[in-house]
Amino acid sequence: MNYTILGKSGLNVSRIAFGTWQLGGDWGATDTVAAMEAIRRAADKGVTFFDTAQGYGFGESERLLAAALRQLPREKLVIATKGGLRPAGNGVARDASPAWIRAGVDASLQALGTEYIDLYQVHWPDPATPFEETAEALAKLVADGKVRHVGVSNFDVAQMESFSATLPVETLQPPYHLFRRDIETDVLPYAAANDVGVLVYGPLAHGLLGGQLGAETQFPAGDWRAKSPMFHGQTLARNLGVVAQLDKLATQELGITLAQLAIAWTLANPAVHVAIVGTRNAEHVDEALAAAEIDLDDDVMHRINLIMADATPVSGPSPEM
Repeated sequence: MNYTILGKSGLNVSRIAFGTWQLGGDWGATDTVAAMEAIRRAADKGVTFFDTAQGYGFGESERLLAAALRQLPREKLVIATKGGLRPAGNGVARDASPAWIRAGVDASLQALGTEYIDLYQVHWPDPATPFEETAEALAKLVADGKVRHVGVSNFDVAQMESFSATLPVETLQPPYHLFRRDIETDVLPYAAANDVGVLVYGPLAHGLLGGQLGAETQFPAGDWRAKSPMFHGQTLARNLGVVAQLDKLATQELGITLAQLAIAWTLANPAVHVAIVGTRNAEHVDEALAAAEIDLDDDVMHRINLIMADATPVSGPSPEM
């Protein structure tokens, strides 16, 4: 496993983080035993960085992660979680108010069974709460020792600058994969210029680049992809054709899997420190981790760009979907 320093946070982390969005209910029912085996397999293989969120089942994902890691030395793990979402009707609402952030940190500490959170991230910008108020609340939580480092998720450049006026943004978690590259324009250059650690989510395009999906794929009840336009109609049909070309390049010419190509591509961007990969299957862990060892040369990157010229770009999912 390769390791890196996560920007100005100074955190030494594995370049592959184990993500747990898939364990909170948004992807259908979870086989708890299988999920815990996948987490433990990742830890056994050298993964030290684990990303979760209060909003992933409001404690469900955090508790499962804690149970899987309970026997490991806490000081050897970097645990990241996110807050700033609260239940609202059949979905969630953004709430980064000081009161909810404080309550969220306490809830996450309890669910994770830990005395401190290595990295706490504001899950989404909350238009109803000034960034100054959220930042001040988190600065106090850092001073209290409950949080060690503070980052944001799904923020643009202006939002990061506004937040940083009160408390420096140490890390950013944006969506990034071959079908969604909008952050290359300004977000990644800003992060690189300001030493913001970047951990990207969705490098496998939420399964599209995993090599297992086809036009006939049916998503189970409760899986957010069942309602996403990214996985239906002409968008899916066109992009599956692109996936087939990428798969041919990966397997027939490079001797790697499609998933490994996709993950390695995200890590090839010099502004990206970490790729977050989630799975509920321990057998998929080794494949994902090997991607951190793959270097794609300029010729391969150029050929990938040529293939992607035929793709339909997609927007990332959101909790409000």
